[in-house]
Amino acid sequence: MVHPSIRTLDLNFQNKSQAIAAYLVSDGDAVVLVESGPASTLGALEAGLQAYGFALSDVTHVLLTHIHLDHGGAAGHLARAGAQICVHPVGAPHLIDPERLLASAARIYGDWMQMLWGELWPVPAERLRVVNDGEEIVLGRLRFLALSTPGHAEHHHAYLFEDLCFSGDVGGVRIPGYPYLRAPMPPPELHIERWLASLARLREHRFARIAPTHFGIYEDAAWHLERLEHTLRAVERWLEQVMPSDLTLEELRTRFAAWMEEEARQQGLSEEVMRSYELANPPFMSADGLMRYWKKVKMAESS
Repeated sequence: MVHPSIRTLDLNFQNKSQAIAAYLVSDGDAVVLVESGPASTLGALEAGLQAYGFALSDVTHVLLTHIHLDHGGAAGHLARAGAQICVHPVGAPHLIDPERLLASAARIYGDWMQMLWGELWPVPAERLRVVNDGEEIVLGRLRFLALSTPGHAEHHHAYLFEDLCFSGDVGGVRIPGYPYLRAPMPPPELHIERWLASLARLREHRFARIAPTHFGIYEDAAWHLERLEHTLRAVERWLEQVMPSDLTLEELRTRFAAWMEEEARQQGLSEEVMRSYELANPPFMSADGLMRYWKKVKMAESS
């Protein structure tokens, strides 16, 4: 059973359910969101809060797993409404001054930026709380433990709450109803070895449940982490097979998308579910991350 104080808010990203979640944890005066979602889904976030009797201005704290726009793009809006934003030290400066964050995203998304992510507002410095590795965030009777978990991004935290881990993207992408996971691997900070080390660290805490931002709360955390490790190792083996042929980025994108599609079909995923996975984790973006990882990490190791 899901703890009664935890609610999954479906942000209906691009009019698709089960793509991006924000998690509402409330107790007494503490009204906490884990993730803000992108600014483009503020309407859905507001509706989700209203379903439980809250307004945006009632949110007291937002715990960001990291600052990628699908996770933290609306943080500035919530900060302006009164919330304190909790974030990894490496991510904090980019919330105060998001110019580099926006430029990096614009290189990936181009003309799609506004439609996908909406308007990013800076977080006022006085509304920002920098959270360090191993720090406990105590909000009334609520206690969250922040764990630095690089691999997907250097500025990534997972948050432990009771027997649940809010895993952001280091916990992969999983759509309810299917025993199938994908690993979101965008540039520029993908590092598979660090990701595997982060999974090993999470396992040490032996939590029962896991809540990736994409999407939902699952009761089989041990299986989930094991399966994600299997997925990452399979991707690494595949990359080592295809990259010695010196693929271009476009060739890698094409081959990786085909590999993902074939894997999904073997798992029996419907077209609709495949669409959810692609929205949460676009294959081209992971291919771009893998190309950078191969050149910056793997080739450097072999030189």
